[in-house]
Amino acid sequence: MSGFTERDVPDQSGRTVFITGANAGLGFHVARVLAGKHARVLIGCRSEERARKAMRRIKAEFPIAELEFIELDQASLNSVRAAAERVCEEPRLDLLINNAGIMGVPLTRTDDGFEAQLGVNYLAPFALTGLLLNKLEESRGARVVTTASIAHRRATIDFDDLDAEDHYDPWKRYAQSKLADLMFAYELDRRLAAAGRRTISVAAHPGMAETELMRNMPDLVQKIAPVVTAVFNSAAQGAWPTLMAATERHVTGGDYYGPNQLFETRGKAVRVGSTKASKDNEAARRLWDVSVRMTGVDPGLAGI
Repeated sequence: MSGFTERDVPDQSGRTVFITGANAGLGFHVARVLAGKHARVLIGCRSEERARKAMRRIKAEFPIAELEFIELDQASLNSVRAAAERVCEEPRLDLLINNAGIMGVPLTRTDDGFEAQLGVNYLAPFALTGLLLNKLEESRGARVVTTASIAHRRATIDFDDLDAEDHYDPWKRYAQSKLADLMFAYELDRRLAAAGRRTISVAAHPGMAETELMRNMPDLVQKIAPVVTAVFNSAAQGAWPTLMAATERHVTGGDYYGPNQLFETRGKAVRVGSTKASKDNEAARRLWDVSVRMTGVDPGLAGI
């Protein structure tokens, strides 16, 4: 395959999908496409008003779309637990897409006291995934898709100051959170395989795409945004790697997908590589153990 687009998404009839941050940007277009392919799509969002607006947009294009709002605020582990409980009430869950995130925000803390980018981008997906693994395992062919970023390439995990108690640089912290997501996706798949589980874990990144995250970019970047979006991917195109990771028939656990052009910043979706740091198994095991302690959620998978 020369590259995957939304036209390549196979029929999703009978599948139930939970997408976090599905009201806007990449998540919206993933939800739109999967609903159009007959999946039941659970829209994870903080605001019911914004979720309902997104659902109306999808219904306007696909009147028979089956959509459900799930209240989810990833800045609160209580909200994450409540959302997971609600999703577990569904007859089935075939696909979890950890899409929601924030980028480049000033230093703030989540309800649980975590540095916000670490908490929202990484710890919340870690906890949500752990709480939903047993539900996913009930469905043959279940997948967890975690959203990473090309920003992971310039990141390391600062275990000595993981939660930004001593120092805060918004862009370094964003990159760290995305590296953590990718390390988690790989480590999760290793543990699932070792436990003999059927569920697989994969990751994707959108390249450079026009999304609401750009509102936190520096003023200069926002001013040239029209130029950037003309050169790089639209939000709909940025969703292609996630859609490939979620639905392509030949995806295997531990795969990572991104755009195929201009240093992975734009183009169709293909399988891509990642940094040596992202494949550091010892650091990934350490991060897993730290995450269990921080969130209080133990996915119940032994390390290898």
